[in-house]
Amino acid sequence: MTKYQFVIGDLSTDLLQLKQRSGPLTNDLVLTPAQFGLGKVPYRIEPDAATTSVCGYCSTGCGLKVHLKNNHAINLSADFSYPVNLGMACPKGWEALSPLEASDRGTTPLIRSASGEMKPASWDTALSLFCDRIKSIQSKYRPASAAFISTGQMVTEEMAFLGALAKFGMGMVHGDGNTRQCMATAVAAYKQSFGFDAPPYTYKDFEESDVIFLVGSNLCIAHPILWQRILMNRKKPRVIVIDPRRTETAMAASDHVGLKPKSDLTLFYGLAHILIRNGWIKREFIEAHTEGFHDFSRHVEAFTPARVSSETGIDSETLLSLARTIFKGSAVSFWWTMGVNQSHEGTRTAQAIINLALMTGNIGRPGTGANSITGQCNAMGSRLFSNTTNLMGGHDFTNPLHRQKVSDALGIPLERIPDRHSYAYDQIMNAIESGEIRALWIIATNTAHSWMSQARTEGILRKLEFLVVQDMYPTTDTARCAHLYLPAGGWGEKEGTFINSERRFGITKKVRKAPGDALADFNIFKLISHYWGCGDLFKEWDSPQSVFNKMKATSQGQPCDITGIIDYEMLDREGGVQWPAPMTHAVLHKERRLFEDGRFYHENQKAKFIFSDPAPIPEPPSSAFPFHLNTGRGSSSQWHTETRTGKSKILNQLHPHELIVEINTDDALNLGIKPGNKVILESLRGSITAIAHPTSTVQPGSVFLAMHSKQTNQLTLWVVDPHSRQPAYKSCSVSLRKLAI
Repeated sequence: MTKYQFVIGDLSTDLLQLKQRSGPLTNDLVLTPAQFGLGKVPYRIEPDAATTSVCGYCSTGCGLKVHLKNNHAINLSADFSYPVNLGMACPKGWEALSPLEASDRGTTPLIRSASGEMKPASWDTALSLFCDRIKSIQSKYRPASAAFISTGQMVTEEMAFLGALAKFGMGMVHGDGNTRQCMATAVAAYKQSFGFDAPPYTYKDFEESDVIFLVGSNLCIAHPILWQRILMNRKKPRVIVIDPRRTETAMAASDHVGLKPKSDLTLFYGLAHILIRNGWIKREFIEAHTEGFHDFSRHVEAFTPARVSSETGIDSETLLSLARTIFKGSAVSFWWTMGVNQSHEGTRTAQAIINLALMTGNIGRPGTGANSITGQCNAMGSRLFSNTTNLMGGHDFTNPLHRQKVSDALGIPLERIPDRHSYAYDQIMNAIESGEIRALWIIATNTAHSWMSQARTEGILRKLEFLVVQDMYPTTDTARCAHLYLPAGGWGEKEGTFINSERRFGITKKVRKAPGDALADFNIFKLISHYWGCGDLFKEWDSPQSVFNKMKATSQGQPCDITGIIDYEMLDREGGVQWPAPMTHAVLHKERRLFEDGRFYHENQKAKFIFSDPAPIPEPPSSAFPFHLNTGRGSSSQWHTETRTGKSKILNQLHPHELIVEINTDDALNLGIKPGNKVILESLRGSITAIAHPTSTVQPGSVFLAMHSKQTNQLTLWVVDPHSRQPAYKSCSVSLRKLAI
């Protein structure tokens, strides 16, 4: 027992009679390995005390203080000692307990009857059905006819367990995560450019830059704590926002560069052209630490100021000024989020940003870097340990040496580890549409709401012979389509680790009991392994801490090596630890950046200049659909599809209750649209209604919708980046007209 040993919940030794103890929480329910390790949590908290935990919303990874009464979380506040947020928290963090108290929480498994109703069932009945139906489908077709879609919202240990169970235990080949919707572009860009998925920065770099570029990033709204870190910068940096929309961040910045939609790749090639032409580059760094610069230099010769100005709408003087600012800055950092990632050519755009950092030597030093800001709280965990885009530990499914290493580290027979990569999310959906995949297991994500071209997406989900949804709520759009619903615990009802944008492992703790018969995802996976008949493979996976140790073993020798992290108590004590943290590190500093030695992860230790010609917008505006639709975060108080944040009365008061469409004031005048008018937006995929908000913050010919509304994805186009397969949510053409009364 450690000082903070704490356990909530009671699970019977008889899995067929699985129950959770109701009534007051106690702290004496430590389960033994004989009880399958279910519910075991390494924290004991005294009554009427407080503990700390990492927030479970965005990738910032803020530390929260959890206030307890009778070992039950009753309130939250910001943790002043945590090195990420330093006592700050956004509205979502303050209200993180509210979703746990929602009246529509799932409390029992539900099975769709022959009449179409969802009826309560025992865990025994539900998991017997789960295994029987999936095995039957795999036997009738092939093992790859069943797939899973995971999330960036679970703790890393649950992601690792899910990926191992599905692929090594159940024989699934295909499984992806909803991080494909937010971070796949950054992953692909970093892997190709650096040799590994390695965001190089620490949040301290926000405070040490003298020039900060924010590209397609509305930091004030999407990551408000990171904007506060910029405000803490005593150098009073020049903050330049590159975005077609004049966002809240652009209003607060030093400069706003309002380029034409989806012209950012041309812009960055044009800046590279000017920097090279004027000799404003670090040739010594380029020669010592990179390859491919000569070919890149020839490529950008065609991107003259005249061409770039014509294609981006940015005048030549501004282009020269931007290039000069990069040249004169002593510590220039480039940051991007979904405005870059969610694009038909997002990978190349991210690499164009990386190229600017490399050619000017702005990497590996304080206040520098080509830095992607992650979306979900544990997108990084999904990227490295979920067995979706990578084999656990950042390894490659197609590399026999990697498979053998993971087999040895996990004690999993080598023949059980797939030797090919999974389909990406869009490919899984396409395979369902074609009939190749017949069963799908969706965990903690809302596909029917969040995926592209909603009508097509819902049609695809309806084609499945068996759809299982594992979530906190049976009321999500996706759960309403399910044949089987499994009730899962949420943040605060489980424990494990999250990995934030700056590669920091943080600990999240179990401070409440899940309602009714709902279980932590970890426990559901443990039960499924038993019912499937592969429990022996995972007999040592008896707690999140034990899985964390498995993760450590698979990471050894990798860029993401975490063998130096001893246990959860160390993470608690240190305020989290950034990877890499190998056993050889004598001291784990709180702020650590990559590439300080100029060595990258390719075999020759050099970064690569990667580039290609800009591709045309897949669906440009036309006479029938003359407006360019942009989407994005609509409020700092809401999150994704509002599955959780929508449960908070307080958060619901902080954003509009109806869908608002931002339209340029001149366009509104020409269409006879006034503030508050109801309008119809239409694309080739469907039509929706919204409330008009004429504003100068969007360019003529453009409109903007918040991503949280289910209506938005009725319009979006089914297009992905060819390198990352990330959806291009931020570009399609629509028409707009005033609704006749």
